[in-house]
Amino acid sequence: MLTPKQKAYLKALAHPLKPCFQIGKEGLSENLRMDLLNYLKKHELMKVSILNNSSVTLEEIEPFLEEVNIELVQHIGHTLVLYQHSEMVKEPIRLPIKKQ
Repeated sequence: MLTPKQKAYLKALAHPLKPCFQIGKEGLSENLRMDLLNYLKKHELMKVSILNNSSVTLEEIEPFLEEVNIELVQHIGHTLVLYQHSEMVKEPIRLPIKKQ
């Protein structure tokens, strides 16, 4: 679970990014799920766009995100910002420390 300060930090990092993947009328297919996971293993942070012709809603995507431990950082309109910590990244994102 990310703190508000950590989410704000990740939002700032994601601001210049363009959406890497689009969810279309096929929805959240198995291939798309694998591609999302592979991308996050290499980059940790990404934007995903939900197309207008897609019948997928955020409520349908959230169970998948929880299942594979992906954090939803931001949801604006049809764009999602996703984060998952990865040990495979050369220089991982260093989040602000949680206060105890």
